[in-house]
Amino acid sequence: MKTFIVALKLFILMTVLVGVVYPLVITGITQAIFPRKANGSLVYMNDRVVGSDLIGQKFESQRYFWPRPSAIDYNPLPSGGSNLGPTSADLEKQISQRRSMQLEANGMSEGAIIPLDLLFTSASGLDPHISPLAARFQVNRIARARGFDANGENELYKLIDKHIEPRALQLMGEPRVNVLKLNLALDSLGAKLEIK
Repeated sequence: MKTFIVALKLFILMTVLVGVVYPLVITGITQAIFPRKANGSLVYMNDRVVGSDLIGQKFESQRYFWPRPSAIDYNPLPSGGSNLGPTSADLEKQISQRRSMQLEANGMSEGAIIPLDLLFTSASGLDPHISPLAARFQVNRIARARGFDANGENELYKLIDKHIEPRALQLMGEPRVNVLKLNLALDSLGAKLEIK
C-alpha cells in the first residue's frame, strides 16, 4: 500500500508540473517574446482577422491569385494530403480536371505548361505558398478579370516580384509567394489602378 501512495503522489505531482505548470510557463514565455507567432501569425485588415500567414485558404474568384489545390478543402482540422500514389487512377483524373480548369480559366491553349503546384496538392493540404512561376501563370486571368491594361499587367508582375520570399537561410526550400499576402496587396494595387 505504501508503494501505491508514493506512486499516486508522484502521478499527481507530474500531472501538475507537466500538464499545468510547464504549459503555462511556455505560453507565458512565447507570449512575451513573440506574441504574433504564438497567436497563430494572424493577418489583420481594418482590425479584422482575414487569415493566417501559415495556413492556406480558398480563393476562387477570377480576380485573385489561387493557392495550391487542397485535398482537405483548406480545413485545418483534418490536415493531410490525399495519399494517392503515382499509379492512382483517381489522382490522374484529379490532375486532368485541374489542368482543364487552369487552362480554361487562364485562357491558355492545350499545350501550355502549368506549374505543378497548381495541379498537385501539398502534403498538409494547407500550404499558404505557391511558386513565383505559379503566381506569374495567373497574371493574365487576374488582369482580364480586373480590367487592367498592359500597364496593369506589368504592375501585377512587379507585385509578385515584391512578394517573393527567399529560401530559408538562403539554403532550404524554394523561393515562394504567400497567396494571402499577395491577394491583400493585389486589392490595394487594384484600388489604385481602377481609380484612373
